[in-house]
Amino acid sequence: MVAFKLIVVIAVIAIGFFYIEPTNWHPFLPNGMGGVMKGVSAVFFAYIGFDAISTTAEECKDPQRDLPRGMLYSLIACTVIYILIALVLTGMTKYTNLGSESFLADAFTSRGMKWLGGIIALSAVVATTSVMLVFQLGQPRIWMSMSRDGLLPAAFKKVHPKYKTPSFSTIVTGFLVGVPALVLDSNFVTDLTSIGTLFAFILVCGGILVLNKDKNGPRPKFKVPYISGRFILPLIFIATILIFQYASPGTLSSFFDLNAVAKSDNVSVLGAFTERIPYFVFLIICSLMLVYSILRKLSLIPVMGLLSCFYLMTQLSVINWAWFAVWLIIGLIIYFTYGIKHSNLRRPNE
Repeated sequence: MVAFKLIVVIAVIAIGFFYIEPTNWHPFLPNGMGGVMKGVSAVFFAYIGFDAISTTAEECKDPQRDLPRGMLYSLIACTVIYILIALVLTGMTKYTNLGSESFLADAFTSRGMKWLGGIIALSAVVATTSVMLVFQLGQPRIWMSMSRDGLLPAAFKKVHPKYKTPSFSTIVTGFLVGVPALVLDSNFVTDLTSIGTLFAFILVCGGILVLNKDKNGPRPKFKVPYISGRFILPLIFIATILIFQYASPGTLSSFFDLNAVAKSDNVSVLGAFTERIPYFVFLIICSLMLVYSILRKLSLIPVMGLLSCFYLMTQLSVINWAWFAVWLIIGLIIYFTYGIKHSNLRRPNE
């Protein structure tokens, strides 16, 4: 399925290149940097596959070497492909014509290539299937690891005697994902997936900051390079503000004008303030990380990863934040009612 997808994607890029009209790229940022970041946050669920790779550590011969290489190489390849596809599509047709669900196929069908549009539509079905399989690969293994640590009942760590995979966890995952997918809105599901993935990446970046302090632990084969953020991070903040101000003039100044925001969004002032709460939290986190980076010379890469993921979370609506909080509370209830009592850390000698 992956091979078929890649063949179609390469064909789309190669053929679509000859139909690019540079005039379609003007204006290049029609919705400013804010629009770009909203788009990134909306499709961030696509990057959950790289997170899923990390859950297959037990099935790798040399996970400390192979997993980082696999994730970095695939990340570079996918990023390049995403950029090329975006350039070709927006070059072939005006961005305002890409609002349909089958926009990729429609772009070629409008150019008289119905045969290619049909192949692209078929590849979309294959792509969706393969992506769902990857999503279902990671969750059962996470539950299996949690069960081994005592945080979930022992049934979740059961491994199938023939297939050598977490059988019970896989079946439960299939039901918990498949049944809601039949009734829930797809945009809601993808946004909730994106905010959950972003939060997981934030925890990973925070974990790296903690691990960097452990000087006595075993040295891994792959280690995130340390670059002091004491002087670089303030410069990046200043450059980011200048870029946003240049790309979207007046965006930063109008951000705090709740009356103007309420009028433009056709909501009350209270509603405008509510929508801005994630941004205010982000500004507080940014300020704290900036101060800590200057005082304690925090590593630049994980700090930038943490802040960028948190900013993307702010691009999602308050409704998504509310449902994410509900999901998080459910997890905490399971932990404090079961996990904390059965955790292996409470029985270090067993």
